[in-house]
Amino acid sequence: MKFSTTAHYIAPADLTVAVNAAIALERPLLVKGEPGTGKTELARQVAQSLGMQMVEWSIKSTTRAQQGLYDYDAVSRLRDSQLGDPRVEDVSNYIRKGKLWQAFESDERVVLLIDEIDKADIEFPNDLLQELDKMEFHVYETGEMVRAKHRPVIIITSNNEKELPDAFLRRCFFHYIRFPDEAVMRQIVDVHFPQIKERLLATALTQFYEIRDTQGLKKKPSTSEVLDWLKLLLAEDLTPEDLKRDGVNALPKLHGALLKNEQDVSLFERLAFMARGQR
Repeated sequence: MKFSTTAHYIAPADLTVAVNAAIALERPLLVKGEPGTGKTELARQVAQSLGMQMVEWSIKSTTRAQQGLYDYDAVSRLRDSQLGDPRVEDVSNYIRKGKLWQAFESDERVVLLIDEIDKADIEFPNDLLQELDKMEFHVYETGEMVRAKHRPVIIITSNNEKELPDAFLRRCFFHYIRFPDEAVMRQIVDVHFPQIKERLLATALTQFYEIRDTQGLKKKPSTSEVLDWLKLLLAEDLTPEDLKRDGVNALPKLHGALLKNEQDVSLFERLAFMARGQR
């Protein structure tokens, strides 16, 4: 069982090694990297490459670890008991299975994605240590023990918004997805836009990396954003000449696909103003 680059996802060699190492070690793969570098998509492609179903648990700031196991709706049970509903005799009617439970009870091995774990409270990762280690948990309301039929392939993503606990990190295989260089980016673009003309691609990528390297940029454009930008360039049938920038207009064409806040737009406007002043 080996993961490799798929028809829709270019996985650098070091990322492929990391995925396969985590599978061999039967440890969660913790993936970090800039937003938009394909961390979430990696899990989908691993599932596709290995022929597995995927269970996705998207973490929010309000998510609790317990929700990944199950939720017990005591309020609904109390209300039903007041109404004389016979369902109250079976407490399991008020338990909703979480994503870990769904992954554990699957008859086939699945890929479990825990997406953006750093959004949750700092204690959230530690609260999952035992369940991810032992692949089991206890349901107190029913007294049953839920054990994984098959150990899932676990992929955990983080945007590095906050530090994760050391005890949690020790149990993971770690990989940082570096931002693609131009050679890898060309392979990625070829997957999505195989018919793009070489001159347009060369001009666009040169400009894209120049924008990323601009000092003072608050949010660097990501892989997903350059793909959106290229899609717009093709839709508008723009030429390499159309993309040329000068001191009068430092903003790239269709810059809304690349620059996602007013500070960065203002930065390029100031650069244009300074260039005009030096003429």
